[in-house]
Amino acid sequence: MTSVEICAGAGGQSLGLERAGFDHEALVEIDDACCATLRLNRPQWNVLHGDVNGFDGRPFKGVELLAGGVPCPPFSVAGKQLGAKDERDLFPEALRLTDEIRPRAVMLENVRGFLDPAFEGYRNRLFGQFRKLGYKPAIRLFQASDHGVPQLRPRVVIVALRPSDADHFTWPEKSTTPAPTVGETLEDLMAANGWAGARQWAAGARAIAPTIVGGSKKHGGPDLGPTRARKAWAQLGVEGGTIAETAPEPGFTGMPRLTVRMVARIQGFPDDWHFSGRKTAAYRQVGNAFPPPVAEAVGRSIQEVFERASLRSVMVA
Repeated sequence: MTSVEICAGAGGQSLGLERAGFDHEALVEIDDACCATLRLNRPQWNVLHGDVNGFDGRPFKGVELLAGGVPCPPFSVAGKQLGAKDERDLFPEALRLTDEIRPRAVMLENVRGFLDPAFEGYRNRLFGQFRKLGYKPAIRLFQASDHGVPQLRPRVVIVALRPSDADHFTWPEKSTTPAPTVGETLEDLMAANGWAGARQWAAGARAIAPTIVGGSKKHGGPDLGPTRARKAWAQLGVEGGTIAETAPEPGFTGMPRLTVRMVARIQGFPDDWHFSGRKTAAYRQVGNAFPPPVAEAVGRSIQEVFERASLRSVMVA
């Protein structure tokens, strides 16, 4: 099954959908560092560096899936929540591309704030436009920890399918295995440079992480979030004020900081997925990503709809 992805970022959704069986025809991303990361990890992918507003979807007409993590700031409680009045709102572009490409399915991801009562009218208009295009939309709030990701990360996913497929779509079930704790997830990375306190630290970090935040280019360097988030990290024995270049050295005392690789693992990225740029640029890519395991779970549910439809066609024939 083929796909086109907009606002691809550093590849969280792209990687998850690849694992679910989708072959990317194109990935559109405006950020230089993110494009470099995508090309670094998947040289064979068709990464298009540019603004989604200028992307012509017509050459990709007929791919099975149009996906994207459209910008979150218009709906995030961390911002002004301007919704449609925010110039970064790209849901209209997603609708335009749906019309141009006419995929079998659309999958769009955003922040928890998209479900706030203030955006009920926006959601109703968006879903009404999908219906006019011939798609039946559904929406679900996911917790990343329900799919094995060791952090609190609520994310909204919209899936729009043609009615004949939508009637057979079911959202993915929660994992029956609890997500690992921060200590279980990071003990080996904390001990990588010979820090003798890694095991004791891991034993104390017995919960999943708070939501990883990526921040923006306009606001400072990398950190693990505002005061409340840093307090939650401190309870896990992590200093959240900055990101470290390397794991703790022998003889280290105090609360360790996380490296970009540690944050990436908490976000659900495999260790062989590398991020381009220096620490700040790399951390922002990780922090703004859609956890690959969640994208994979939703992608597999979409794939199952297509497979069932193919089976029905064979049986009818």
